[in-house]
Amino acid sequence: MELEINNEVRAENVEPADLTITATATTTMTTTPTPPEEDKPQAQLSNWLPITASRKAKWWYSAFHNVTAMVGAGVLGLPFALSQLGWAPGVVAIVMSWIITFYSLWQLVELHEAAPGRRFDRYHELGMYAFGPRLGYWTIMPLQLTVQVASTIVYTVTGGKSLKKSCDLMFPQVFNEIRQTYFILFFTVFQLVMSQSPNFNSLKGVSLLAAIMSFAYSMVACVASFIKGTAEHHIHHVTYGVRSHTTAGRTFDALNGIGTIAFAFAGHSVALEIQATIPSTQDTPSKIPMWRGVLVAYIIVACCYISVSVSGYWAFGISVEDDVLVSLEKPNWLIAAANFMVFLHVIGSYQVFAMPVFDTIESALVQKYEFKPSRTLRLVARSSYVALVGFVGMCIPFFGGLLGFFGGLVFAATSYFVPCIMWLVIKRPKPWSFHWIASWTAATIGIMIAVLTPVGGLRQIILSFKSYQIFS
Repeated sequence: MELEINNEVRAENVEPADLTITATATTTMTTTPTPPEEDKPQAQLSNWLPITASRKAKWWYSAFHNVTAMVGAGVLGLPFALSQLGWAPGVVAIVMSWIITFYSLWQLVELHEAAPGRRFDRYHELGMYAFGPRLGYWTIMPLQLTVQVASTIVYTVTGGKSLKKSCDLMFPQVFNEIRQTYFILFFTVFQLVMSQSPNFNSLKGVSLLAAIMSFAYSMVACVASFIKGTAEHHIHHVTYGVRSHTTAGRTFDALNGIGTIAFAFAGHSVALEIQATIPSTQDTPSKIPMWRGVLVAYIIVACCYISVSVSGYWAFGISVEDDVLVSLEKPNWLIAAANFMVFLHVIGSYQVFAMPVFDTIESALVQKYEFKPSRTLRLVARSSYVALVGFVGMCIPFFGGLLGFFGGLVFAATSYFVPCIMWLVIKRPKPWSFHWIASWTAATIGIMIAVLTPVGGLRQIILSFKSYQIFS
């Protein structure tokens, strides 16, 4: 009877010929029998692709992968978001985002094994199961890829800017005259080497270091902001409220601020891929250790986000920069150390977001274009992607505007409302039950963010263009 159910579910999700680039008939659990001869090429590919090659992760791997994915560039922009929204709306927006995304991440963890005996190891696989092969693929894949590509672009910019800031503070005579572009280029070259990690699970050491660094620089930013703020309040009055003095400006700033906050909760786009690295049996499904790691990660996220956003805005008010570490100028050694911690962190977070992109590219090259899985294929494919991202990062290094634009455009979809819609479609909760109300509420808020907030981020980018020269 169980075999019949599995075959029924598998039949419903057979991909049409033109969608072979998805690389993934969904993966069976570790307790299922050895695949028949006709399935062996797919099983071999699954064992080579970076997401499913290794399933030996522990629950704490989930914790620091999620911290690395969440507490990144976005946390440094939260004080700036408060300066665009004001005290009460800003804090409410951060807390509500935390609650909504915590709930939607729980939904994704639960849905990872929504069908008996199968695992949905990639976001688009779950979308195909929920919405059908064609609609699910072309709805989810572009959103997920945009999130991950946008994240790697922003982390490239952040890595270059943070390294330059650290070097400028420690050795001003040497590095002040060197363009920011060269630091972004250095970060890109470093990622060319890091990108050759064979699979997601091989990133555990890098991701652990990145998670420690993210918590460390968040605490440095918090403590330094309180120290700086105390001095600022003694010397002159700090202005609160919102940055703009016109109605149009306030509206655009508010939209950009909400988009920045949405960007800070970006980890959902890699949640299923993180869970795919955890072993799963009928007695201990992967959702148990995954959820344990998510709980730890979200507690750390709450500590970092609230402390950095409140302390940064309290210290500088509406004059806070879009990266709060830029506002913190002294002591030099501490701010230099914090910026170097950011540099180390984004090395890891870049890889966490890039690994699913590598998985998609490699599966397409092997399945659609019939390349043979090899080191050469990985070297060329991954290096080409990293080089392209680095070039884009050198052309448009507008940190604040990028956060708002990308955060509103696609991060709201993958983190706020797509998990809720899939939950409604797959689980079909009773009308007016808790999960029905919660899912519809979160989905409605997420759709509003996705529709409205990119306008504010785009305006911020346009304003930045007026004073920027390419490759400066």
